[in-house]
Amino acid sequence: MLNLKLLKEMLTIAIALSTITCAFVQKTKIQFKTSKYLYLYSLLLNLGFAIVFCISFTKISFPSSLWIGLFSFIGADSLYKALEGKLASYTEVTKKNIIEVPKENLIETGGKK
Repeated sequence: MLNLKLLKEMLTIAIALSTITCAFVQKTKIQFKTSKYLYLYSLLLNLGFAIVFCISFTKISFPSSLWIGLFSFIGADSLYKALEGKLASYTEVTKKNIIEVPKENLIETGGKK
């Protein structure tokens, strides 16, 4: 019988780990020339983080922590591809001082034109 409680716990942990590892990979990816090596690096990083996280904070077994690492790798990759190009960087957001107001929302004050 499928242990749904364990699966739900594993997926919850994988969601948190995929966020952390995705950010870590993005900060350290400049060292890789091709995406083939980046995928391998990301997979190993997810597995490593999952093992250390599960040993430190949960009572999940070693084989289950490997599954969490795999779920995290799949989730991080999917998350990155879904958000790629849709999010502005922090500098773009902070440097943008322009507020766009539609013409129909402008209020005429009656002053000089």
